[in-house]
Amino acid sequence: MKVKPLADRILVKMEKTESKTASGIIIPDTAQEKTQTAVVIAVGDDSEKIKVKAGERVMYDKYAGTQVKIDGEDHLILKAADVIAVIE
Repeated sequence: MKVKPLADRILVKMEKTESKTASGIIIPDTAQEKTQTAVVIAVGDDSEKIKVKAGERVMYDKYAGTQVKIDGEDHLILKAADVIAVIE
């Protein structure tokens, strides 16, 4: 399935968090800190508000966005204002 965000929206793929420590202890989902980094997959067509490009890693607000499942993988659709940093 192909998804193209509109206006000042950004489609990102959330990065996976480790569910096991280096020593082998399994961390349950409820105890894990929700990751706030993602890779930009597609951007809307409002170039004045969007300052990121596809392929960049970004940080976003903790409770931002709408979760969507695309081809069995979790993604988020964020507003441009929800992106707080680009990770280089």
